[in-house]
Amino acid sequence: MKVQRKLLNLQKIKTLRIKQNFTIDDMSRALGYEGYNAYYYKENGKRKISAEEIAIIAKVLNVPIEELFFENKITNSVIKFKEVI
Repeated sequence: MKVQRKLLNLQKIKTLRIKQNFTIDDMSRALGYEGYNAYYYKENGKRKISAEEIAIIAKVLNVPIEELFFENKITNSVIKFKEVI
């Protein structure tokens, strides 16, 4: 049985954050970080975001967790592309 992997849509998270007037500092504090760097690196794809952090981000942004991921069709295309490279 093949497991469907979903990719986190970092651009969507950033867009939602900005639309709702949350700063990187706001998100950092919500995740329990002292400085803004840790969240900044995560939102920009330089560090991984844990499942627990995704849940917190969804709660802060007041959206279902599923909304933070790419659609299945896009995810499958990206996964296939990465397998080719």
